[in-house]
Amino acid sequence: MAKKRQKGFLTAFSIIFILIFALGILTHFLPSVEFVGDAIVNGSGVQGATLSQILLSPILGFENAIDVCIFVLILGGFLKIVGRTEALETGIKVLVKKLKGKELILIPILMFIFSIGGTTYGMLEETVGFYALLSATMVMAGMDTLVASAIVLLGAGSGVLGSTINPFAVGAAVSALPESITVNQGYVIGIGVVLWLTTYLISTLFVVSYARKVIKKKGSTFLTLRERKNMELEYGDHINTDIDKVKLNRVQKITLILFALTFIIMIIGFIPWESFNINIFTKFTGWLTGMPLGQWYFYEAALWFLIMSVIIGFVSRTGEKKFVDTFIDGADDMVGVILIIAIARGASVLMQSTYLDNFIIYNAAEALKNVPVIIFAPFNYLIHIVLSILVPSSSGLMSLSTPIVGPLAYELGYSVEGTIMTLVAANGLVNLITPTCGAIMGGLALAKVEYPTWVRWALKVVITIAIVNIIILTTAMLIL
Repeated sequence: MAKKRQKGFLTAFSIIFILIFALGILTHFLPSVEFVGDAIVNGSGVQGATLSQILLSPILGFENAIDVCIFVLILGGFLKIVGRTEALETGIKVLVKKLKGKELILIPILMFIFSIGGTTYGMLEETVGFYALLSATMVMAGMDTLVASAIVLLGAGSGVLGSTINPFAVGAAVSALPESITVNQGYVIGIGVVLWLTTYLISTLFVVSYARKVIKKKGSTFLTLRERKNMELEYGDHINTDIDKVKLNRVQKITLILFALTFIIMIIGFIPWESFNINIFTKFTGWLTGMPLGQWYFYEAALWFLIMSVIIGFVSRTGEKKFVDTFIDGADDMVGVILIIAIARGASVLMQSTYLDNFIIYNAAEALKNVPVIIFAPFNYLIHIVLSILVPSSSGLMSLSTPIVGPLAYELGYSVEGTIMTLVAANGLVNLITPTCGAIMGGLALAKVEYPTWVRWALKVVITIAIVNIIILTTAMLIL
């Protein structure tokens, strides 16, 4: 029987607002920032947040996250246009029929695919649309939406945590180092691979174990009664569906091909091919999206999804008025997700405006001075776990922290490569569970999984990953 927990939980919005107010209050209990001209004295203090700064930070979060918000908005319209053809729903039924009795094999395969996206280009916000798609798939396969959320979040997250060539994590960290400090990219990639694969293995074992329990006994679901009800309202049509006679028609087959092509091109567009001296993709799509493949970001991806929405609408013979109404309806479905993403950015906005981020990072580095390497690695990891809750952006954290912590490790004679990957891994771990990550909160909202439920379920996984990470990173720091 499902657990009867229904009341007493805060919504994602309330959790984020409480955190923002807590940060604002904290700034008044720390030393005041000192200026020399227009420049601040590193780590001298913070600027006490005014009430207007606290209240405005969630609003300014929209400005800070506008590219992601536009992408998610158009993604919602795209998914609705595809959904109108029932191609995904029918395709899922066909897949489940073929895998009957072997549904669990989907989990390690999908998680590995997501992890490749994570380790290569930091795939995270781009996964939001997959929460709804995989929720339908997992529910039809006899599992629940928590399994779907874990596949996406832990799959992509394991890759981000073990970033190898991710330009938004490893790339940002290396470029933020002083020119006098050289980095062995082979060591960085080697540590990243070990972190990536061990985290993927741990995550997969936890998810498969839970999914097997849910398939065997529905009452084993970790979802509350309220979440189960919301899941059934959203994805109930996929429960106990007769799939024996299901078959894709011609339009649906073409739609599925276009759907897959859309995401494949998006992934190719985000991977920085020029960094690997691969220039073949730079010749394509620049005339269409303004930037060639390999140099895309969210605006280009949003335009691509809009173009493909029109093409799929044409293939499915959707009239102009019906297309517009359907697209707007899909965008409307994403408003709640966009609000969560934008408000979550408010915490980072407030920290930047009060210099709290700089104060914490500078003083954290001071605390690491003159400690032995066997302590330096785990302490650096734990400190950056705290910092990552406040600054969830990998590129943002690397840009702030690496110029301080990297030279410190170099002066102490410790591995700069191991130090960089410690920052990357800590940030990746936090992004599996932090409420300040809009992609997490938005994705869970689509999957009808409440944030407290995710935390309770994922806590064991995260702690296990953290322990293994610390062992790997400490060993790397001792060897290199």
